[in-house]
Amino acid sequence: MNKPFNRRELLKTASVSALALGSTSAALAQDPGKPGMSPTQWSDTYGPVANLPKDKDPLTNELDKYSRCRYCGMERAKFSHTRHLLVYEDDSVEGTCSIHCAAISLSLNMDRGPKAIYAGDAGAAGTVKPLALVDKMHYVLDPSKPGTMTKASKFAYADRAAAEAAASTEAAAKAGAKVVDFNAALTSAYLGMAEDTVMLRKRRGEMRKKMAAG
Repeated sequence: MNKPFNRRELLKTASVSALALGSTSAALAQDPGKPGMSPTQWSDTYGPVANLPKDKDPLTNELDKYSRCRYCGMERAKFSHTRHLLVYEDDSVEGTCSIHCAAISLSLNMDRGPKAIYAGDAGAAGTVKPLALVDKMHYVLDPSKPGTMTKASKFAYADRAAAEAAASTEAAAKAGAKVVDFNAALTSAYLGMAEDTVMLRKRRGEMRKKMAAG
């Protein structure tokens, strides 16, 4: 059975340096801020996520309002089975395509506590998967197949039986797939960040070259 969503534990996990993730911001080079500003004041004014939209009703028309993942540019509707929606305590909202990009958001938003985090239910019927709170989700870590922005898939299921079925397929079981809670899935996303980033940089570089060649 999943452990309850532990906000303190999540924040400890999520406080990885943004620089370690390779994230940059134009604001870092544009304005040093007023002398004597605290790090939190500077981040609130000039940081890479200072301009997140505020939304008191984030679930309504969620895919219209947050159609693209700001970290990779992917259309979230096309990846509704892995998308995440993060709602912070100040009502700032960010939509991502995956738990990989959700991990980046949580790292960059180290001064904002998460109020609610939602994930697409990969086991639900229909083309566009519904969202559910991550503390009620069961994540399948499956090295046998790639996921969204990651070499090893990390799909979330609202139904425990559906998650266990996905983890017990012949290929998944052979690869050591397992069912975990959100905190464990997030930790796995952070641990795989370096390898996944190298893979993604190569893949997107090849894509840019192909597009440039016509």
